[in-house]
Amino acid sequence: MTPSFSVRTTPRFERLARDFLRGHSDFSALLDSALEILKADPYNRSRTHHIKKLVAVPAGEGQWRLSLSRYRFRYDIHEREVVLHYCGLRREATYR
Repeated sequence: MTPSFSVRTTPRFERLARDFLRGHSDFSALLDSALEILKADPYNRSRTHHIKKLVAVPAGEGQWRLSLSRYRFRYDIHEREVVLHYCGLRREATYR
């Protein structure tokens, strides 16, 4: 069994998540699920999650994307640490 990853957040992620927690009742459970997934398998080696490595995205801007329900989480992986940069609803302007 591989050791788990640690997950930390950026101030931007915390701001966005705080807004979603206020306005979306389903976000809390999905955030908990996202954290568990990222602690266990951020590279999606088990191929059981909707995780994709984004093309042409520089490090520090969220090179990986996790899709849960209608929410998207962008993160980077540095050795054994996952850094969450962004969370948002899936829509046309999500990553702008």
